[in-house]
Amino acid sequence: MLRMIAIVGLLGGCTMVPGPSPAAGMDGRWVVDLSTNPAEPYTKAMELRLAQDGVATGSFYDSEILAGRWKTDRGRTCVSFRTTDGAGPYHSAACLTGDGRIAGQTWAEHRDFLFNWNATRE
Repeated sequence: MLRMIAIVGLLGGCTMVPGPSPAAGMDGRWVVDLSTNPAEPYTKAMELRLAQDGVATGSFYDSEILAGRWKTDRGRTCVSFRTTDGAGPYHSAACLTGDGRIAGQTWAEHRDFLFNWNATRE
């Protein structure tokens, strides 16, 4: 019985150190490649701030991220959010790839387009 009390006492003093959040892989500043012609590079900045409660904030294409959410599930970390150009909403979704990049797409119904894009760390 005395051994059990000693073991419990020792374990009580230990603390578990959590590993990095899955959000850590996507959190931060990114350079988004929006080029339609490889000979004419066109990039914009994206900043993602992913909170533990699943909320995503930051900016994309010089616009504040609105109603953003992120989640890690089925082996991947993804984010979805809305931005605006003042004329209408842009809906974006993106997932972290195995090589540390982000693959995403943006849909703007009012502009009648869907655009695929990639991002790398700044």
